[in-house]
Order: sequence, then structure tokens, then C-alpha cells
Amino acid sequence: METRTAHALIRFGLGRRGDEALPSDPVAWLTGQLDGPDPALALPGASSADGLVALRDDRDQRRNKAADGTPAPPMRVRNLLKAESIVLSNNLLTTETGFRERLVWFWANHFTVSVRRGECAAVVTSFIREAIRPHVTGRFSDMLLAVMNHPAMLMYLDNVGSIGPDSPAGQRSHRGLNENLARECLELHTVSPAAGYTQVDVTEFAKILTGWSIDTNLNPPGYVFRLNAHEPGKKHMLGRSFAHGRGGGLEALAFLGSHPATFRHLATKLVRHFVADDPPPASVARVEAVLRSTSGDLKAAALELVRLPEAWTPLSKLRSPSDFVISVLRAMDLPADKRPPDLGPVMAGLGQPRLAAPLPNGWPDTAADWAGSEAILRRVDWAFTVAGRGADLDPAGVAQAALGPLLHAATLTQIQRAGSRRDGLTLLFASPEFQRR
Repeated sequence: METRTAHALIRFGLGRRGDEALPSDPVAWLTGQLDGPDPALALPGASSADGLVALRDDRDQRRNKAADGTPAPPMRVRNLLKAESIVLSNNLLTTETGFRERLVWFWANHFTVSVRRGECAAVVTSFIREAIRPHVTGRFSDMLLAVMNHPAMLMYLDNVGSIGPDSPAGQRSHRGLNENLARECLELHTVSPAAGYTQVDVTEFAKILTGWSIDTNLNPPGYVFRLNAHEPGKKHMLGRSFAHGRGGGLEALAFLGSHPATFRHLATKLVRHFVADDPPPASVARVEAVLRSTSGDLKAAALELVRLPEAWTPLSKLRSPSDFVISVLRAMDLPADKRPPDLGPVMAGLGQPRLAAPLPNGWPDTAADWAGSEAILRRVDWAFTVAGRGADLDPAGVAQAALGPLLHAATLTQIQRAGSRRDGLTLLFASPEFQRR
């Protein structure tokens, strides 16, 4: 294995799966993964409408139980999420398009929706399938609109209950704005505080987004624009005026999705994720320039990441807990009956429960956030546990297949001298070179 091939598999991908065939041209292998639709879109999965129906049914069951004391049947949302989680796990361990998958989860983290908000469990996986995957190689403004239209984001950041104070619904109910979605869209999703927006801009954007809601009684249930809850009149944000109605919201999102500050913010995050905790300014400038010149083409930005000279330097990023779990299991390439069926509990045990980021800014992306002594010890403990499933594996062979030229001679020697295959695999997975991407 050449060094550039190892970098392609680890820095940009999910790690090599066993002794799978190596690409003859690592750059072409990476860029080819971005052609055509996402293969994971063909996997079975519930739609957002399915999730909202399950959520509605669970609510009805709870009400019925409260009314007559009869036991409720199993919770549909819980069962739906469990089934979806198993599909997600299997895809991560078997996919041949690791770079594309990394991009999917980067953008899913950028637009965080968390099951810590309980009702979001019904639609969080459909959010990734419907709002993220189709747009990973499209324009950012299209992904932004899909996100802001999706029931998961509207519920997670409370826009369902945001009502214009001067709207007919606001006058009748005396309820008002909820600024959560507007604030996080400006701060986290688009322009960032570097754009110099003010609290007035946040409030005006919240007014623009009033009426963007969901209706679980529709057939099928989903997004709805409630004109009677929309704040009347023109709104003003970041020096621009936006019309009354849903059209004003579409204009505002198109404006934010193509704003120069948005492109700078996105470029910085992409380079931080794929290249270095401290993004090299020259790399950020190159990705930003591509986003500007292509009006936010995310495929073009991803291709530029692969072309960066800094992307082919020694690996310096620390794998997050989820990245670590996936890379270990791909390296072992265990048969289905020997690997954990659902990676969710494993990731939770290592401090990164799947789809459960604690805050809207998502999971952190620097070594300082994951390198605590207790966190590293948990990785070693889990590595020892899972290594027990690999009694038939040759640790030295796994190490050479997974890391190639990145494997240090001293590490290989220790693996070969280990007292058991289990100990040898544990030494591999705990090694500094395996922890890096």
C-alpha cells in the first residue's frame, strides 16, 4: 500500500475494510465516489411522514392509556429508530464509498438534529436521508432549504410553535416568536458571528420564518406553511428587505446560503474536519474560492479538499469515538454474526451517542475535545473487548492491511510479540497511528 492510498482510506474515508482491493489511483477513487446518486439512498428506511405517523400513534396510545388505564402497545418511534440504527450501522461497516459517507455525516453534524429532543427520534434518520444525502454533491443553498423545510429541524429548534405576534394566530392566542431556529441558522448553519449580525437581525429572521411548521394530521403529515401564524409586513435582515409570506423566507435562505461569510464559514469547517484542527489559511482560502465561484457547489468543494497539498501530509487528526469504532470494525471485517448489530450503544459507551449531540452546534471536531485520559482508556477497554471477537485474525496482518506504510515498525514488533491474538489486536487499535486520521 502506498502512503497516498493509506491517506485516502483513512483521512477521507472510513478505513480499509479487511483486505479489500486497494485503489490504483487514490485521487480518482475518491472523486469517483461523488459521481451519481448516493448508494445509501437505495437502502430501506422510514420517511419523515412514516416517522410523524409513528409519533402521532404513540401520542394517541399514551392518551388512551391515560383515559382508560389499558396497557399501551410497544412504542412505534422507539422501534422505528432501533431498526433505522441497525441499517445505519451496517452501511458504515460495509460501504464502498467511505468518502461520500464521511461527507454525509459531516453535513449531518453541521445541521445537527438530536434525539435528546425526544420527539425528533421519529424523524432524525429520515432527516439525513431526505435533507442531507441528496444534496451532499449539490448546492449548499438547496441543502439549506431542505433542512429548514424538514419536520426534524422545525421540531428540534422549536419553530413549530413560533407565531408572529401581529398575525391573526398571534393576536388570538397572545403567543409570540421563538428565535431558536433563526439564531442557530445564522450562528451555526450559515454566516456565523463573523458576519456581524445583531439581535435585531435574529428577531427579524425569526419573523421571516413564522408560519414554517408541520401538521401531523395531513395525509401524509409533514411541512406546512401557516399563513395565519406568519408575521405580516416586510422584514429587514443584514441590510436586505424580505417580502411577506413564504416567498420572503425562500428569499432569505437563498441570500444566506450564498453569502460570502457563509462560504468562509463552511470552508473553515471542511478544512478543519478533513485536514487539521487548526485549518491552514491557504487551504481555507482555496475551498472558499471554489464555493464562491460555483455559487456553493458542495461537490466542487469536496473535490478541492482532495487537491489540497496539506491533505496529503502526515495524519494529525484524532479519530472521534464514532470514527474509531467504525475503523476498528472495518479493519477486523468480522462476519455479521460476530460484530455488534447496532453501533449506537458502543458509541454511547465511548462518549459519542449516535444522533444525540448535546447542543445544536453538534459534536466537536478537534483532538482536545476527545483526548482526555478517561476517554482514551475507554477506547482501550472497548478495543480489548471487541478484539475478543477476532480469535481467527492475524493481528500483524490486520495491522499491515489497515495502516500499510503508516504502521510504525516498533508497533508491529510489539504486536508480533503480544501474548495472544487478542492482545495483539488491542495493541494495534490503541496505537497512536491507528488513532489518527
